[in-house]
Amino acid sequence: SGGGQGGVAQGLGQVEVPGLPGREGWLVRNALLDRFGQTGAPRYRLDLVLDDELEGLGLLTDDTIGRERRTLRARYQLVDTTSGTVLVDATAGADAGIDVVSSEYATIAAEQTALENLAQEVADQIVLRLARSLREQQ
Repeated sequence: SGGGQGGVAQGLGQVEVPGLPGREGWLVRNALLDRFGQTGAPRYRLDLVLDDELEGLGLLTDDTIGRERRTLRARYQLVDTTSGTVLVDATAGADAGIDVVSSEYATIAAEQTALENLAQEVADQIVLRLARSLREQQ
């Protein structure tokens, strides 16, 4: 309620997301910043640790991998910077299946697309959890 002027939207706009290492960190951070929409000086800090895993599944008769699974997990904490209190301590995660084809370029493109989609999904989960927490605090 209240749209961009509501308490939850204003609270999300005050979340600072420090830089994260790796491509997955860059993707998740940018997705979060897009959703938060900075509205003022940061009051909260979102500490994130990401785990990106790509594993081969489905061996074919010639002992090659026919399918991969990419998993992106995030452990995060929302910290109130004024008091140092941890307001939220949770995890988020998503996974995607990838077909391994004869073209290495196509497989690499599919792996990158999967990572981009997973970053968006993980960011959505984090934002929803933080919004719920901020709403409960009001």
